[in-house]
Amino acid sequence: MPNIQNKLSLLLAAGISILSTLSPATLRAESTPERDTRMQWWREARFGMFVHWGLYSGLAGTWEGKPVGTQGGMEWIQQRVKADTDTYAKAAIPLFKPKPGFATEWAALAREAGCKYVVFTTKHHEGFALHDSKVSEYDAGSVLHRDLVKEIVTALKKEGLRVGFYHSVIDWHHDQYEYQKSKQLPHPLIGKPYPNGTRDHSLYLDYLHAEVKELATAYPVDVLWWDYSALDFQGDAAWRATDLMKLVRKARPSIIMNNRLYRSPEAGWASMATEGYLPHIDPAYGDFITPEQHIPDTGMPGVDWETCMTLNTTWGYSDHDHAWKSDETLIRNLIDIASKGGNYLLNIGPKGDGSVPPETVKSMKAIGTWMHLNGESIYGSTASPFDKPAWGRCTQKKVAGGATRLYLHVFDWPKDGKITIKAPFKPTGARLIASGVRLKLEKDGDQTTILLPPTAPDPIASVIRLE
Repeated sequence: MPNIQNKLSLLLAAGISILSTLSPATLRAESTPERDTRMQWWREARFGMFVHWGLYSGLAGTWEGKPVGTQGGMEWIQQRVKADTDTYAKAAIPLFKPKPGFATEWAALAREAGCKYVVFTTKHHEGFALHDSKVSEYDAGSVLHRDLVKEIVTALKKEGLRVGFYHSVIDWHHDQYEYQKSKQLPHPLIGKPYPNGTRDHSLYLDYLHAEVKELATAYPVDVLWWDYSALDFQGDAAWRATDLMKLVRKARPSIIMNNRLYRSPEAGWASMATEGYLPHIDPAYGDFITPEQHIPDTGMPGVDWETCMTLNTTWGYSDHDHAWKSDETLIRNLIDIASKGGNYLLNIGPKGDGSVPPETVKSMKAIGTWMHLNGESIYGSTASPFDKPAWGRCTQKKVAGGATRLYLHVFDWPKDGKITIKAPFKPTGARLIASGVRLKLEKDGDQTTILLPPTAPDPIASVIRLE
């Protein structure tokens, strides 16, 4: 790390005000139309790719020649083995060797899967930043002489994808981060005294704000995905969160931010559990709620939300985790989330060289194959007008002229060859969207019965468009 005086000089040059504080009301002042305008693309996207990649990726779930575990997040390997930052860096840095063109492969995979945006880790809890930072020496620019963030952003933009930055406000490397202020946030040395004596958390916050300013001003970013806070350490007290959000919003007025700078009811949180969310959020605390590894049983009307989920059980790459979700589970998860009005942020964990495991490639391409035929039932859709039907899920959308379409996603093909629904409009026609085959309708009062072919066109989810 640079010494404190050098850091402060760099911060002042960057225009960071150490003393400035703003109330959440400052952020709440924007009008609903302004917020709806910047949220529109995100609400229509419905499907994004998450990427966890950092020094931990090269370790691949192994420490001192032994597996740390077969399940669970290996992006936390430093914390799991209780390594101090110097020991960790010495073991991890030599194994993190990004190959040329890795970012192009990620971008192509996201596009092929049908994703509309990609959120990737610019810095995880380990503290290693992937851009060329002027306020740190623990970053890709200083260590690898590469700006990995620039490489990734350039590749994503070439594929027409929106860009999101995951950025951890926790930092296990910074020598002024006061981890003893929270009993709930993770740290490899939790419960132990600071190795360098007394710390000043305000100096860490100056660094955090300066590094975020670099990211927000230097790259065309659309989403800032913060991670994360605790009930006993959050918001302004922990991160000068109001100032941090205002800094980002000033640099990128149309940016979207999640709710993890806080852990309060106003921000949509009920507990420390990743599923401990509440079905409401004050926009001063973030734009969307983030259930993790969990799909809400019901939707959250009027609330923007996004389920983030892994392909196996780890976010960061591991050689030892083989609990891959099936194609059926992944595709039906996407449909289930869209039917409840949410977004699906599905994570990949590349290896230390940036290559994507073959199991991941297979899964993402399987989703892409389904989306190529059925994507119109997901993109731009809104929540189902029905409770969960026995045969599957439903999405809907408005089309030209104000008409409504229903998309019936049939998981379990009815043995009697019929689906009967009470549609919120008078149906004029139905067809299988993958093949274009028209289906006959029978109407009885306010009920409509759709007559189906004897076998399901798609074993995972066949989609019927009802006009």
